[in-house]
Amino acid sequence: MLVFGHSGLPIVLFPTALGRYYETKDFGLIDSVKDFLENGKIKIYCPDTIDNESLLNYYIEPDERINRQIIYENLILNEVIEFAKYESNFDKIALAGCDLGAYQAANNSFKHPDLVSHLITMGGTFDIKRFIFGYYDENCYYNNPPDYLTGLNDLKYIDEINKINIMIGTGEKDICYEENKLLSKILTEKNFLHRFDVLPDADHNWPWWRHMFYNYIKELEY
Repeated sequence: MLVFGHSGLPIVLFPTALGRYYETKDFGLIDSVKDFLENGKIKIYCPDTIDNESLLNYYIEPDERINRQIIYENLILNEVIEFAKYESNFDKIALAGCDLGAYQAANNSFKHPDLVSHLITMGGTFDIKRFIFGYYDENCYYNNPPDYLTGLNDLKYIDEINKINIMIGTGEKDICYEENKLLSKILTEKNFLHRFDVLPDADHNWPWWRHMFYNYIKELEY
């Protein structure tokens, strides 16, 4: 894991599919918000992924892919989020990511809303059914936000999710545009307040994510 900044709101920033912990630095996402890091508005934690061992490991059975995703979720919860909270003295933190990193941020936010103050996704992919090839069980359901959000009726969870400042960014030419549009539709139907931005001419790429991230952090309130 890489850590950037010295104080401010802690943000766990996930890499894209198969990305490494240094990816967001190498592709300029960290530099896009360097002013906010230097002035102490935010502090960013960049964990690694295990995509090649979990959701994107097609050499193992789908149920094992999901089991390994759950292992990764628990590591993020118990090691990364708890560490960020302890180090920053914040009760809640922000989660963010692009592409499959947006899924990690969203899934952790919606499943553990009591730990999260802000959710920022850019060009996100949120439906894991494409990775499990028709296999489906309870673990799949509870790790697929479009499904479990649609079926969510637990008032405690609904109340906690409504406390999260949710920001969903995509582009009108993004290959994941329809997934982002669907997630926004589900959130609207469940009466979850959120922001849904569609950038004209933007596609699924780093220059647009840098632009989105800068603007979301610039307008961040906590």
